Amino acid sequence: MPAPTHTRPHPAASGGVDTRLPWWAFALPSLAFATLLLLILNPADAHAAGGDPVITHLVERVQMLIAR
Repeated sequence: MPAPTHTRPHPAASGGVDTRLPWWAFALPSLAFATLLLLILNPADAHAAGGDPVITHLVERVQMLIAR
């Protein structure tokens, strides 16, 4: 004789697992985004390092390729 199967009366609508993120999973990316945004908005505070001109030319070439 087969055993009766039990089904859920109301299956979950999303079908996924209900997980909660820790507070830092939202706070750290938000802080990094805000920091980078402030650096972009105020470039006078970001000082370029005096380095090898080859690297400078490489960065300029990459910028030119991206701008196309």
